[in-house]
Amino acid sequence: MTARSYTIEENGTFNNFAVEPEMYVDESVQTGFTQYAEMMNGRFAMIGFVALLLTEALSGHSFISIMLGQ
Repeated sequence: MTARSYTIEENGTFNNFAVEPEMYVDESVQTGFTQYAEMMNGRFAMIGFVALLLTEALSGHSFISIMLGQ
């Protein structure tokens, strides 16, 4: 295989579809309590809290009374 974007096969035919991309394995762990996951969790919590406040302000009822159906 060559570094070009095509290859020449054994019988001399031109083949520009035979080049495979360079493969790699990402060794870093991306599960659990990562900094990115915690940042996104905090942002979604802030969005949920603001949505709760807006719901209470616009409906005139508390969240508990809305959930209980009163």
